[in-house]
Amino acid sequence: MTTILRIDSSIKGEAAVSRRLTQRILDRLLEAHPDATVVSRDLAQGIRQIDGPWLGSVFTAPEQRTADQQEIARTADAVMAEVKEADILVIALPVYNFGAPAQLKSWVDHIARRGESFVYTETGPVGLLTGKRAIVAFTSDGTPLGSELDHASGWLRQVLGFVGITDVDFVAADRMVFGADEAMARAEAAVAALAA
Repeated sequence: MTTILRIDSSIKGEAAVSRRLTQRILDRLLEAHPDATVVSRDLAQGIRQIDGPWLGSVFTAPEQRTADQQEIARTADAVMAEVKEADILVIALPVYNFGAPAQLKSWVDHIARRGESFVYTETGPVGLLTGKRAIVAFTSDGTPLGSELDHASGWLRQVLGFVGITDVDFVAADRMVFGADEAMARAEAAVAALAA
């Protein structure tokens, strides 16, 4: 059975274009995988930014963790488990000031963990989360996908590849201020063309 992990990250909640787009992508995937399990995480509802206590918790052996460290690690491990168990990730990437939202960066920090999602070898890093697909819903008011102003999509493709997820597609509703209807029509066409 297919497991789909949906990651929303916009602070606009239900009004977010990226949320509408992740839903359309999810609907398209469910047409092909009607029995799929869908796991959703809304990062705007809160995800801890990594800090010293997080680092100490995650990299302390479970039997040596304090009660506080156990709680921090439990949340971090749950985020990691969601990604490990997913076959397909649907990730909202709304562009804020040319980059990714802070909460999406925090999610990436949770999943880019040495020994869990990648290892270093003598020939360089090797991602461990292979065999997965990611579909990214890229939305922006004025930043074109893949342009020199876009510091979000290349970063996300890089970090996903670093952890082993190299099958990555982008569906863009970009430059919304220059024609929201046209941008959404392009995005809808891209969703319809996705190989599910």
